Amino acid sequence: MESNRKITIEPVTRLEGHGKIEIFLNDQGQVDRAYFQVPELRGFEKFAQGRPAEDMPQITSRICGVCPTAHHMASTKALDALYQVTPPPAARKIRELVYSTFFVEDHALHFYFLGGPDFVVGPEAPPSERNVLGVIAKVGIETGRKVIAMRRKLRELMALAAGKAAHPVFGLPGGVAKPLSQEDASRFRDAAAEAVDFACFTLELFEKVVLANSGFVDLILSDPFTHRTYYMGLVDENNHVNFYEGALRVMGPNLHEWARFQPGDYRDHIGEHTEPWSYMKFCYLKEVGWTGFVDGEDSGVYSVAPLARLNVADGMATPLAHEAYLKFHGVLGGRPVHHTLANHWARVVEMLYAAERMKELADDPELTGPDVRTLPTAVPNEGVGVVEAPRGTLFHHYRTDDRGIITGANLIVATQNNAARIAMSIEKVAKKLIAGANVPEGVLNQVEMAFRAYDPCLGCATHALPGSMPLLVHVRDAHGKPMFVLRRDSDGTVRRE
Repeated sequence: MESNRKITIEPVTRLEGHGKIEIFLNDQGQVDRAYFQVPELRGFEKFAQGRPAEDMPQITSRICGVCPTAHHMASTKALDALYQVTPPPAARKIRELVYSTFFVEDHALHFYFLGGPDFVVGPEAPPSERNVLGVIAKVGIETGRKVIAMRRKLRELMALAAGKAAHPVFGLPGGVAKPLSQEDASRFRDAAAEAVDFACFTLELFEKVVLANSGFVDLILSDPFTHRTYYMGLVDENNHVNFYEGALRVMGPNLHEWARFQPGDYRDHIGEHTEPWSYMKFCYLKEVGWTGFVDGEDSGVYSVAPLARLNVADGMATPLAHEAYLKFHGVLGGRPVHHTLANHWARVVEMLYAAERMKELADDPELTGPDVRTLPTAVPNEGVGVVEAPRGTLFHHYRTDDRGIITGANLIVATQNNAARIAMSIEKVAKKLIAGANVPEGVLNQVEMAFRAYDPCLGCATHALPGSMPLLVHVRDAHGKPMFVLRRDSDGTVRRE
């Protein structure tokens, strides 16, 4: 929708959840402000209260139908911490095997269905073609069959080991629900080999379609899609990317290690800010502080997601993915890479790492061990679980009474960690590319590309902090004429305007 002073993109497309973009123009037709608004509210933290903690892996996996495995895993790890219990080696490896399988499948979903059409088909192609069918038409029906068959096989294996593909039920405090048989492990081994080939094929496709196109490369490197921020992600003891466990490493815009901390200490480093125009909270680095939607060393804005993980890591833990990592940074000018659209390339590099990690775990003789749970005996109190979701770092934090009943819960999901940078990206692209209210559809799609690179999940990202969520109610008469507005602020104050 367009007017002389406002452009509205609603709904935004090819992401999880519901959102809109409102772009306000000044008298000269230039962009004054652009807002990425999330109008949906989901109160998972609130209605978790009063529930047994062991219910949380099933409750929180319902937050999102695209990334339920990430919530299930972070929640299960939070229960490990809550009950002070360490899973046996077989259980830990089954968890990571399922998680690596999920990562391959999820990254394939984004590349071929959500983000990839902007490059494979083209950012200014007709909207009816910027979808998976357009991708298949461009790269061939055999590629389409390969994508569908690979995702189906991976989801079947996730259901085999985790009980369900969409909403896993295998994670328990101290382990998993059942061991993996030799036959199951063999199926994972076969699929892992196929997944490595599939990831290599996808990487080659990206290089042929995107990197071989100078226009696409110029778009990736362009100023509208560039922000100098901090970056955060999980790394192992060698500072390599790890999706399942490790320490949180934060690198500054100039690639200095700004912080390194354990997941349980996240509150010492991460603050949460709200704005009246969105139900999404905006996270920032506490020690730097919230200075608004600006980048640079003096701003607490940071980023997570594939690009951030490749920026904070000194390498990948598997050989083929490490080669791809070196090429990624070599072509884009070295670490850190500040170009938002480079997330798409980083995502495919991670897909290859996840496939290789699948193969390593499927070959591990400890995987099929019979001991898959350490029963909890400690009195619960507080626990934090962290994993790297496909979209970035995910925190689950629970407090309970001594019976294990949830008294408080806080979730910080990837899109909330990225929220400030996403808002900055949308506004910067809008200001650089829009002049006047009559904007070509292809330009509006590039504004959407600014958020699509992060693969945001708005269903995950909108959860209630303690207190009341800000709310605006526009009251109109029977003819649609505005009468007044009711406003509820975050402190619960209600006023009529």
